Amino acid sequence: MTINERQDEIIAEFSDIDDWMDRYAYIIDLGNQLPPIDPAYKTPQYLIEGCQSRVWLNAELKDGRVEYTADSDAIIVKGIISLLITVLNGHTPTEIIDADLYFIDRIGLAEHLSPTRSNGLAAMLKQMKIYALAFKELESRG
Repeated sequence: MTINERQDEIIAEFSDIDDWMDRYAYIIDLGNQLPPIDPAYKTPQYLIEGCQSRVWLNAELKDGRVEYTADSDAIIVKGIISLLITVLNGHTPTEIIDADLYFIDRIGLAEHLSPTRSNGLAAMLKQMKIYALAFKELESRG
């Protein structure tokens, strides 16, 4: 499934939920379903700078595709990183770098986050793209 197909699925899921309290509950549920990150990655080295909450993110390149794992100590933030992982996991570094993540605006997430959470969302996305850039660079070196 392409990145845009995954985004369109998320948009469709959220379109069935009118109330923002219910949307937050759904985001929290997504976070609760996030597979646990290996405790070896819950160290300062994997913390995302710019997040008010603690968010750990790791990425590995497997068969030319990026696989992310993450965790957070804040339930909504954990749900947000789960959404990002759902969209970006299993894609090539180039696909991730070039992705336009329009679902964030289309589901109204950006406008319903506090400024600090919006900054955290931007920091999470930036770190995911930094991993993809690093993997692309490694691939280009052969």
